[in-house]
Order: sequence, then C-alpha cells, then structure tokens
Amino acid sequence: MAAQLDTLLRAAYEHVCPVPPVAGAVCAVRRRVRAVLADWSVPADVAEEALLVVSELVTNAVVHARPPAVLRLSLARADGAPTVRIEVTDAGPALAVGQSLLGIDPDEHGRGEAIVHALATRHGTRVHPGGVTRWADLVAA
Repeated sequence: MAAQLDTLLRAAYEHVCPVPPVAGAVCAVRRRVRAVLADWSVPADVAEEALLVVSELVTNAVVHARPPAVLRLSLARADGAPTVRIEVTDAGPALAVGQSLLGIDPDEHGRGEAIVHALATRHGTRVHPGGVTRWADLVAA
C-alpha cells in the first residue's frame, strides 16, 4: 500500500512532455508547462521564472541538439523546501566539435546559460549514453 501511495504522489507531481524539433515547439511547451504549474499551485513568481528556464533549455535543445528531446518537470521537496525541477534531455550536440555556428546571430543567442544560472537554485548538465540532460531547480516557496 505504501509503495502504491508513493507512486501516486510521484505521478501527481511529475510531467513529461516530448519536444518536437519544429518552429513553435518552445511556445507550445511553455503553454503546457504554465498549465501544469498552475495545477500544482506553484506561486506565480516562481512559475514565471520556471517558464523562462523552460524556454532557455528547450530552445537550446531545439536549436543546438539532435532530436529527440524531452522535457521532464517535477515538484518535490529538496532540503525541506518545495522545488520545481526542470530537465531537458536531447540526443546530443547537432554540430561536431569544431564545426561553425554560421547563421546564428550572437546578439540573439548565447545568454541562456546566464539566465538559467541567475534564476535557478541549482543547475547542471549530465552527459550519458544517448544524450545530454540539462537541469535546473527552483525553490517554489
């Protein structure tokens, strides 16, 4: 019974969303995440920050990585405080080491990591067989 309850609680506060490798994917994912965070009663200011982080991580996956990409959103207690975890997993870099980023305007790209760093309590990157996961935690108190 305890294992079933644990599974139900975990499922209630975890959301997985595939990220299509198409224009408009970031906007669609943001709408979905906004609804999930509202259902979880995440405070509005934290939800807005989470949406910015989602935008940056998903954009990174769509622009710079190979598909497929998946967003995983969860709400759990970390160090006693409710924490929103945002994870985006992709299939790894689209460009081989040393390839040029021709056509990418540096005025419009390159600030995502700084934004995530500024908003997240903790963040990082895990490289694993089959891809890369970028994650960020935001305290939801």
